Amino acid sequence: MARKFKIKKGDRVAVVTGRDRGKQGEVLRVLRADERVIVQGVNIVKRHTRPSAAHPGGIVEKEGAIHISNVAHLDPSTSRPTRVGYKFLDDGRKVRVAKRSGEVIDR
Repeated sequence: MARKFKIKKGDRVAVVTGRDRGKQGEVLRVLRADERVIVQGVNIVKRHTRPSAAHPGGIVEKEGAIHISNVAHLDPSTSRPTRVGYKFLDDGRKVRVAKRSGEVIDR
């Protein structure tokens, strides 16, 4: 069964370990079954594709998936890595909150 994660599509994250350590980007996709995320501009891999009617063949560079434990959420106010918690607002909504600054992450 796939787990629920505190990182969602569209979030700004920083890579904390691995070859691309220090890079930042937006989460393009969350692969819940594999516990991985695809981050824009991070973990670029080369894919050799065969030509077809839709597109020419060749070597295509695209983002590869990295494990979700290797990325950290970026604080909206300071743009530094932070942990994520939850809080209930006055109107009853449950929102994600940056632990570093206490600022609400959800839009």
